[in-house]
Amino acid sequence: MNLDELAAWIARAAEKGAVPVLTGRNGDMDTIGSAIALASSNPNLMACGLHIGKLAKRLCTELNAPFRKLAKDPSWPAKIGGIIIVDAASESQTGVDIPKGVPKCVIDHHDTCDWSFGELDLEIRSDARATTQIVFQYLKENSPNSLTDEVRKLLLAGLITDTGRFKHADKASLECASQILDGAVFEYQEFVEHIQNEVINSSERGAILKALSRCQSTECGVWNLVHTHAGIHEGKVAGILIQTGAEVALVSRFRDGETRLTARAPRSSTINGVHLGEMMQTLSETLGGEGGGHDGAAGWSGKTDRVAAESAFINLLALTRRNQQ
Repeated sequence: MNLDELAAWIARAAEKGAVPVLTGRNGDMDTIGSAIALASSNPNLMACGLHIGKLAKRLCTELNAPFRKLAKDPSWPAKIGGIIIVDAASESQTGVDIPKGVPKCVIDHHDTCDWSFGELDLEIRSDARATTQIVFQYLKENSPNSLTDEVRKLLLAGLITDTGRFKHADKASLECASQILDGAVFEYQEFVEHIQNEVINSSERGAILKALSRCQSTECGVWNLVHTHAGIHEGKVAGILIQTGAEVALVSRFRDGETRLTARAPRSSTINGVHLGEMMQTLSETLGGEGGGHDGAAGWSGKTDRVAAESAFINLLALTRRNQQ
């Protein structure tokens, strides 16, 4: 990962015109925080994307952070010097069509990658636990004045949420969090409590409880899977299932003609052989759609029937060997 190359690429692109910093279509805190933080380093960069998640929207409003929501068929600037895509493993994961013939730079931390690159393109990829880690390192080395308290909050929120509140953290991500806080004025514990204080209305609470009431426990080869389907908050439901002791949790959803699978696994499962990101990538190859993620947190979406998609995941899990202790 050569961040000097990234600095040079951004400088060249910004000289030629506007440079959109495009987020992944899920609009989670890691992709939104990365885009806004990176865009703060140059006036010709602008964070934008198709969707902004609930927490990201709340923080952006509170911090007055600039983010432009795009239509599905966006009108790109007439004079565009390049486009940066953060935290998306493929063009389809942005939800929009990337302008043709424009140099692109992809900054990502996922294991899977479906991008193709030309001579003028750049790929910045690492095994970081969050894209915000990469962006923080870039800003620290190339634009330290951009690291305001507001930017540090966005970066830290992305890191906290993408590591599952540090359950999937490693030494490098913990060190990154410490460095983000080194120059911050805000108090860590107060900030964490603030971003965790998610307001869930009675309707959403009812939907979560209904999903939990439908749970089934299935023995898949040597693994225990707890699965259900939900209309909203699939990640939250999966997290609850892991807390109950499931070795793997799977939550499915069908909406607007599309099926989505969300899976979670504790560290005890990933060190013993489970890699959810690779499994979801395999699903995308066999069922179509798109899938990927990390060893302990991943997802897939496509047009396959919900039950058929669940069955395909169960079959993959059953074929996964448990490492010898």
